[in-house]
Amino acid sequence: MTAEVMATVLRNIALLLDLKGENPFKTRAYNTGAEIVETFSGDIVARAAANDLKGVKGLGDALQQKLNELASTGKLEFYERLRAEFPEGILALYDVQGLGGKKIKMLWEQLQVGNLASLKAACESGAVAKLSGFGDKTAAKILESLAFRESHADEFRLEQVAPTVELILGMLREHPNVSRAGVAGSYRRAKETVHDLDFLVSTKNPGPVMEDFVKMPMVAQILAQGETKSSVLLESGVQCDLRAVTSAEYACAMVYFTGSKEHNVALRQRALARGLSLNEYALSPTQPGGESPECYDEADVYRALGLDFVEPELRENTGEIKAAEEGDLPKLVEISNLRGVFHNHTTASDGVNSLEEMAEEAQELGLQYLGIADHSKASFQANGLDEKRLRAQIAEIRRLNATYEGFKLFAGSEVDILKDGSLDFSDELMSELDYVVASVHNVFTLPEAEMTKRIIRAIENPYVTMLGHLTGRLLLQRPSYAVNVPAIIEAAAATGTIIELNANPWRLDMDWRWWKLAKEKGVKCSINPDAHSTRGLHDVFYGVRLARKGWLTRADVVNCLPLGQIEEILKGKRDKG
Repeated sequence: MTAEVMATVLRNIALLLDLKGENPFKTRAYNTGAEIVETFSGDIVARAAANDLKGVKGLGDALQQKLNELASTGKLEFYERLRAEFPEGILALYDVQGLGGKKIKMLWEQLQVGNLASLKAACESGAVAKLSGFGDKTAAKILESLAFRESHADEFRLEQVAPTVELILGMLREHPNVSRAGVAGSYRRAKETVHDLDFLVSTKNPGPVMEDFVKMPMVAQILAQGETKSSVLLESGVQCDLRAVTSAEYACAMVYFTGSKEHNVALRQRALARGLSLNEYALSPTQPGGESPECYDEADVYRALGLDFVEPELRENTGEIKAAEEGDLPKLVEISNLRGVFHNHTTASDGVNSLEEMAEEAQELGLQYLGIADHSKASFQANGLDEKRLRAQIAEIRRLNATYEGFKLFAGSEVDILKDGSLDFSDELMSELDYVVASVHNVFTLPEAEMTKRIIRAIENPYVTMLGHLTGRLLLQRPSYAVNVPAIIEAAAATGTIIELNANPWRLDMDWRWWKLAKEKGVKCSINPDAHSTRGLHDVFYGVRLARKGWLTRADVVNCLPLGQIEEILKGKRDKG
């Protein structure tokens, strides 16, 4: 039993209770419990097994008893009974865009739709369109969502594989026959989604390493096992490949297997122009009698080619070779550069932790400030705040700030951009806030020109400090809505609006491919976790990785500024207005 499994069980219970139409406060308690289990600093499994959860804030007696049963027996009778009331695949329907508990319940009760396959069949037959509250458009959108999911079925988001990467790396580095180990491939390059995981080790005795790799406890299937390469399929569905090389081959192998393919082609061409041949094992002379450069690490490989070391995130052949040749590579932002984060939610809207808990966690992380931005009233599904509740929250933030030393809460709001580009709150109310994040949360189907106009109108408002999750995408679940990103960047530059890099691993939006253009136009970035819990604050890790991939430095990211300077940035646009 692991904390991850325990949290998953609690979340599944919340979904199943939602299907039964239970009190939303009851379902929320299970979701809150899942967050507590995931973020608990000690050994929550051992504590639960010993029935020692008294005093853990947020876990009532009922949840404590269930966690004790789960940790001590490996299963939970309450959960098993709930699952038995519904078909096995019904929870997967929650991942389909446009479906919530009420609609899923209707699909099950009226059409016996209990998994993705039966949902697709019911849409194609026309049965879904005939249901009350659905219609032809809804059925068509469900089919589009299913097709999108199917086309990305073999991909995984970064947060889905990051724990696996750390676990396998730890096992490899502790192996007595391994001298060096690393992860390569698209994960190392910080691609927002990956197909598989590539690991590399240097060893004099690869046999035992391969043997232990294919016998890892999470392996579901051995796809291939050889002396220097093995492939396995994990229980999570991720394929993992391990290659073994000698210490002398490790540097070139790490460059090669990190990629990208385009970057490697450019390096090989550069090597040939210098009378060298570069492959996955060596950098060697093309002519007899030539001297092979000594390459212990990757920096040696790049140095031999007349280049500065290129960070893995930049290796996409988008100008990094020229910049490395000219000594013009940026010093990329690091997570240690962040001084605070914005766009965070509390229990006031759809978060699971209180204002005080979020502030406490931010301080534990060593941050100097935390920006709160609960939803505005138009996001009724997220318990958005109306004017009265927002003003009460502002007052509470001011009260708390009087108790802090060296730390500050910023009072903000994630204000909905309405269909016509107007904002969910008045200028008068927004003027009382320290900052405003403006975001699109509905009507995703507008034509590109109309959606672009909608967003530009919003960011022209002098009280809009930053633009939230620009394209609205949910990785592997929902594509971006149609929007002219270069036009938005131009408008942000003209108005002095910050664009966020939403660090939630489901979003990672604005996409890394646009940040070089934004940087050239002088648009600043804020790496925002969009946290809905204390655990969510830690998602800035993913945001920083994608910021690095977008060539951003600490000077490009406003929340690298300390207290005393960030205030001026937040006020800058409205002062000009």
